[in-house]
Amino acid sequence: MLKTIGEAARAFWGDATPLSAGAEISRQTLDPVRKPGSPPRGLPALRFPDSIRVPEIPHRLGWLNYWSASAARAIGFPDPSRDAELLTRARRMPSGGWVVQLTEAPLDLDNPAHLDALKRAYERFPEIGGRSTP
Repeated sequence: MLKTIGEAARAFWGDATPLSAGAEISRQTLDPVRKPGSPPRGLPALRFPDSIRVPEIPHRLGWLNYWSASAARAIGFPDPSRDAELLTRARRMPSGGWVVQLTEAPLDLDNPAHLDALKRAYERFPEIGGRSTP
């Protein structure tokens, strides 16, 4: 469904995440003035969408991630030497975009392996959430 919606809408990116994990991921978006605080579970702080330099850069990661061809280029995906694990759970779309699944089972941040997978993905893609500078 994510693939179909992403492709039909010609979206740059999108994600699908179970509600409990999605609520915590939404708490990663912070700003010293508008929304101060600390992200949960040692996850990185993400910037507000209006602070991200181009619309192709995803605002966050989720369990299932749709990245258009331009979004994938913007974050440097795929790099076969760095993305071997992610590529085992990724599907390339006819448009050149990708659907990338972070974990086999739906993302559960109470599962240490899932939390680790999410953290590794954020480390791999520092552009996501506007955390890197050009």
